[in-house]
Amino acid sequence: METAENIPVADLGCGDTKLLKLLKIYPCIQLLVGVDINEEKLHSNGHRLSPYLGEFVKPRDLDLTVTLYHGSVVERDSRLLGFDLITCIELIEHLDSDDLARFPEVVFGYLSPAMVVISTPNAEFNPLFPTVTLRDADHKFEWSRMEFQTWASQVANCYNYCVEFTGVGTPPAGSEHVGYCTQIGVFRKNGGKLSEPSASQQRDQHVYKAVYTTSYPSLQQEKVLKFVLVGELLIQVDRLRLRHQRMLREQEKERGPKPWYTDSSPAPHLLLGAVFTEAEKARIENSPKPFCEGEKFYIPLQRLLTYPKLHRLCADEDRMRSLIADSVCLSSDGSAVVVDLHNSWDYRPEDN
Repeated sequence: METAENIPVADLGCGDTKLLKLLKIYPCIQLLVGVDINEEKLHSNGHRLSPYLGEFVKPRDLDLTVTLYHGSVVERDSRLLGFDLITCIELIEHLDSDDLARFPEVVFGYLSPAMVVISTPNAEFNPLFPTVTLRDADHKFEWSRMEFQTWASQVANCYNYCVEFTGVGTPPAGSEHVGYCTQIGVFRKNGGKLSEPSASQQRDQHVYKAVYTTSYPSLQQEKVLKFVLVGELLIQVDRLRLRHQRMLREQEKERGPKPWYTDSSPAPHLLLGAVFTEAEKARIENSPKPFCEGEKFYIPLQRLLTYPKLHRLCADEDRMRSLIADSVCLSSDGSAVVVDLHNSWDYRPEDN
């Protein structure tokens, strides 16, 4: 099974954890961390990040761990070193002047991620709201576009980042001059690579308190991989078994021996609406074919490995054999899955 690059992401001031919940769907992310000063809010919202039942039935390709920490964003914690992306959504306006002064040194200087995304209200948009001075009672300030861009550019220059500006929330017609409702700065580290932590950074500094953590099932976990592989294999085996029954009925009707695959009958890769590329069809057709010995139906593992869903889960015959050996019946030499050709619950036209 192919794996993608591991991208760790942290959200500072994660609050209600909605952003983390959105980010967890991305398959390349294997570590999500949220940090917030409000411990009660973290406890009450942590359950939103737990895996759903569907995420066990159809697991991720890669592991994912989600952890929520209680702590201040202006404190240094070495567990956040080496992250590709740090987001600060509607955060900086909650910082007092002392914390705002410390913020760049911690996030850009100490943590030094490859990318930082910071959003903050655009004060120029505020007159469009009825009776609004500050949008939240806890806001210490709200900047104009010039104020935010001046601060962001100074931070970028100081810590070897470049910054681009955008926003969300377009103004109504006739008020375009005020800009976006929320302004955003996207900071990228010059060179695009994470810097190696210094000796002082590498020393463990665990000042945050972990209040919630959860891990997601993934195909990197052998138990999960085995469960998914066996389930998909049994589906494919039953499709082939039912198709073989149909071929036998057709042969009986025509009262003459015919090859299992005929030009007039649908190819096995078209069974039950399966869709494959021409290359996939060729691989399936050129692999060892299923066969019968009495009432036993044999499907070679090499055949099963040509079906894309199974090949994606396991591309090696020995590996497949070891994963399924205690869940299905194998031939004496271990080269094929063996099932009964007929089951009591099969549909039989002659019964009608």
